[in-house]
Amino acid sequence: MARKKKHEDHLNHEAWAIPYGDLITLLLAFFVVMYSMSSVNEGKYRILSDSLVAAFRGAPKTFTPINVGESSTSKGGDSSLRGVSPTTLLKLPDPRPLPEANDNKGGVSFSGTGPETPPLTRMAQEVQKAMEALIDKKLVVVRRGKTSLEVEIRTDILFPSGVATIAPAATPVLQELAGILRPFANPVRVEGHTDNVPISTREFPSNWELSAARAASVVHLFTREGLDPKRLEIIGLGEYRPIASNNSLDGRNTNRRVVLVILDTPGAGGSGSGGGSAAALPVPQVNESGKTVLVESEQ
Repeated sequence: MARKKKHEDHLNHEAWAIPYGDLITLLLAFFVVMYSMSSVNEGKYRILSDSLVAAFRGAPKTFTPINVGESSTSKGGDSSLRGVSPTTLLKLPDPRPLPEANDNKGGVSFSGTGPETPPLTRMAQEVQKAMEALIDKKLVVVRRGKTSLEVEIRTDILFPSGVATIAPAATPVLQELAGILRPFANPVRVEGHTDNVPISTREFPSNWELSAARAASVVHLFTREGLDPKRLEIIGLGEYRPIASNNSLDGRNTNRRVVLVILDTPGAGGSGSGGGSAAALPVPQVNESGKTVLVESEQ
């Protein structure tokens, strides 16, 4: 019998294409990852940076938790406020006596209460009583000048990072202030300030827009609480009026603030005084030391 011939196995000359295709796929994935890492989103970077600082240096410095990766989170503040709401802070069972004299650093000046007490002094006293807990935490600063009263609020308790929407837990603080200001006729200038960390989003191309939008959010809340819109003024000062160095985290937290400047006007009293005609408002100017001062405008 004739033997059957064995058929030789067919050699696949294209077997190299499979590992080559795998290699190309891995290289493509590698370069996609490298490209995504090289394109840093400023807003997300700030969120991640603040979250890492809060994780390694203390608790989240706001009344709301920090969610890494979301469009907003809180930055700055005081770790001792964890779990404490502004409503709780506003309950003052045993307020301390108020100071009687003005300090040399623009502090609050108090000289007693009564119908004849100047409106700015009465407002300062009421703000001091209502915000005592926040003042102790250095989240609110009250300054009494000759022609104005300043209430400085750190944005740690007002806004999440990079947004101009008031945090729900901070609403009672502003409502309390609105209730104090409502009976008076004094003009109120709301100034928004930021740190020098740049922001560039579709909503806020720069810190100018962010600071102005935050001031506007406070003004909208005040009008909803019954303040006359004609009394209110919005100013966005961005990063250009710092009160501390932006080279440190604490300094940037200090510079992120909203300042209520309550201006004195002739005849501006409480609801029982009937108010008076508004005088020319002081104009903010910067002196040689770089500090903002109020200069009376000419009639």
